[in-house]
Amino acid sequence: MGLIAVVGGELYRLALLRRLEEALDRSGRGPVAGVDEAGRGCLAGPVVAAAVIPGDGPPLPGVDDSKRLEAGARAELAARIRATARACVFAAVPASAIDSTDILRATRLAMLKAVAALDPRPGFLIVDAVPLRESGLRFLALVKGDALSYAVACASIVAKFERDRMMIELHQRYPHYGFDHHKGYAVPEHRTALERHGPSPEHRLSFASVVPRVAPRGERPEVAA
Repeated sequence: MGLIAVVGGELYRLALLRRLEEALDRSGRGPVAGVDEAGRGCLAGPVVAAAVIPGDGPPLPGVDDSKRLEAGARAELAARIRATARACVFAAVPASAIDSTDILRATRLAMLKAVAALDPRPGFLIVDAVPLRESGLRFLALVKGDALSYAVACASIVAKFERDRMMIELHQRYPHYGFDHHKGYAVPEHRTALERHGPSPEHRLSFASVVPRVAPRGERPEVAA
């Protein structure tokens, strides 16, 4: 009985997550793509966005806001989302580009790049919080969209998985900072490494918590040995 209740509860949760996209599809506005980002608040590494048009089959059990999932579950779900989605694309904007503009514009750019690469082209976007007027598509920007829309939750999982993968790769180049553990977030371990070694070329120099002053454009300090 307990197992039946758990399975029924998960099916009900997923059905609620799908309601918005299904309503948009019925109104003729589809296909609907979910868009989300990962890494916006980090001190290092790229901001990564994903855009996903889920497949027509039943929703995948476990899909949720990526922040509520363990790394292993995210990896498994990211692979299943790719295998079942009508379209699934991610795009990254590096730290140097974030420094040349600002994190909100860089986030929007990553999202727009991901949306532009979708095939088929969506008829409507559900975006986590960020308006995407430049896309030329109808959209709905939802705060906490990854908890309200299945498509956005799928995008959040793919974006987070891909960004974590990139940060693990960057750890091989800059092992001083522990990117493989904290993925560039402002945890005490990361702040201690910054104090000891200074910023790397992958740090966001326009963030006051990385460099107390804004470095002149184009100036990126060398990594301490």
